Amino acid sequence: MSLFNRCKSVSPPVINVTPLIDVLLVLLIIFMVIQPRNEASLPIKPTEKSHNELPAPPETLMLTVSRDLRLELNSKPVEIEQLLPLLSTLMDQRTSDTRTLFIRAPSTLAYNPVVLLIDLAKGAGVKTVGLVREET
Repeated sequence: MSLFNRCKSVSPPVINVTPLIDVLLVLLIIFMVIQPRNEASLPIKPTEKSHNELPAPPETLMLTVSRDLRLELNSKPVEIEQLLPLLSTLMDQRTSDTRTLFIRAPSTLAYNPVVLLIDLAKGAGVKTVGLVREET
């Protein structure tokens, strides 16, 4: 038998990947365990439900959005174009810790109009925006 024939009958070399996979799994577990668990948290102040509806104090600003996207600021109708200058004027008259605006919208209202109102309020100098969901 020649050397050429013996080389044909020998199977090609195969890499055993089992130890490699074991090492990779151990490394994966080690990196998962030592990874810091920094979870982002936002400060949330839940509102208390009151059984009797008390009128809002005069310093509270409530922007109400109806289903057909009409706006009212403390029960006075306002157009979207007038909202930014009006809020800017009101925020200039307030101290930094009282620049709060509550936005009341129906729960069935789309997300985009509310985000636009939050953006306008922040642009006018509002520090804290509260969202109030209107029960339908």
